[in-house]
Amino acid sequence: MFDSLKDRFEKVFSSLRGKGKLTEEDVNLALREVRLALLEADVNYKVVKDFVERVRARATGQDVLSSITPAQQVYAIVFGELLDLMGRDVKPLSISPKPPTVYMMVGLQGSGKTTTAAKIALKMKRSHKPMLVACDLRRPAAVEQLRVLASSIGVPFVGPEEGEIDPVRVARRAMERCSESLVDLVIIDTAGRFQIDEELMEEVRVLKESVKPHEVLLVVDSMTGQEAVSVAQVFNERLGLTGVVLTKLDGDARGGAALTIKAVTGTPVRLAGVGEKVEDLEAFDPNRMAQRILGMGDVVGLLERVQQAASEEDVERLSESLKKNRFTLEDMLIQLRQVQKMGPLEKVIEMLPVPGASKALKDAQVDPKRIKHMEAIILSMTPAERRRPEIIKGSRRRRIAQGSGTSVQMVNQLLHQYEQMKDLMKAFGKGSRKGFRIPQGLKGLFR
Repeated sequence: MFDSLKDRFEKVFSSLRGKGKLTEEDVNLALREVRLALLEADVNYKVVKDFVERVRARATGQDVLSSITPAQQVYAIVFGELLDLMGRDVKPLSISPKPPTVYMMVGLQGSGKTTTAAKIALKMKRSHKPMLVACDLRRPAAVEQLRVLASSIGVPFVGPEEGEIDPVRVARRAMERCSESLVDLVIIDTAGRFQIDEELMEEVRVLKESVKPHEVLLVVDSMTGQEAVSVAQVFNERLGLTGVVLTKLDGDARGGAALTIKAVTGTPVRLAGVGEKVEDLEAFDPNRMAQRILGMGDVVGLLERVQQAASEEDVERLSESLKKNRFTLEDMLIQLRQVQKMGPLEKVIEMLPVPGASKALKDAQVDPKRIKHMEAIILSMTPAERRRPEIIKGSRRRRIAQGSGTSVQMVNQLLHQYEQMKDLMKAFGKGSRKGFRIPQGLKGLFR
């Protein structure tokens, strides 16, 4: 996420940290790089110009130039301006005090609108009873796709009856069913096109007037950059959007749409799609996004992933081991399983607040087969061997290799990686922040 922009910012602030005090020339050179970084990220030209001028006005003040830590102050200024650019606060979706609450999803075809409707339903299902309504009647595949998604997440579905072509009638029938099925949240998927046309805009306008939604959410593909911003402008002018959902944000190396939409349209980004799975939807948090852009990590996001992956029993067991300054192969097995649940390791590493972590793993990819092999090797050991790896000598290693369908060499590699993980846990436990380097013994995890 935002890899290109993050790399450019790292270079800019690295050059500033090497200076005892800053001159106006130092600031101007740094801001020129910031400007180029934002333009390359496909941020709107006027937005970039205003952003740089605001930073320049604050960064060339006497308090900054005469400070003993000017680079840190410039860093803080850029961070604050990024927050202002994206909107400082998380803006959760509204819930009507008088149910049902209605969300209307709009957007172009191919933006991920139908899938996003289901993602929102799943997210809201924890505290509400949502219903998915198919009002994209010109594309039969969209109706069937929403029906299948509704079934997969276990929420009610309303679609057109045979021969029905009026989306307003479908929406009204769905609203009538709410009381009998105790639904308190209606999510309506509307028609999409490959490009904006008058017929599309009129259809969604009429539907909006009929159902009077509490939220009108535009779904856009974040990887389309300025095109996404242009689409948001048109939809906002015609419909009055309450929020934007950015899809494919996990694959967006530039970040132009995320940084520009709020500044250009005044409409906040409310949610972000961060994967293809139906559970891959997050609240858009400007603070966390700014931290990641500036290489500060995402501790909150990391903790959320850890909490989702770890059971209370596993957490207690690992905590007890750490208290006793003990790390066994059984603990390593627990961690390997948690890592697989947390998703791609390179994405997890990006969240660490350790300078250079993402850069160290820029081209690294975790080999899922290698982790499965490691799991099989540990499971082929006896409980005594897992607790006391030092007793695993030649004959035991051959037996373990045969039992796991691997080789003695792979068993040796795992035992070496186990020792490296012990050292790594000790380092993180002491709060090491000197920079990140992949331990030699753990490089076998990467392709």
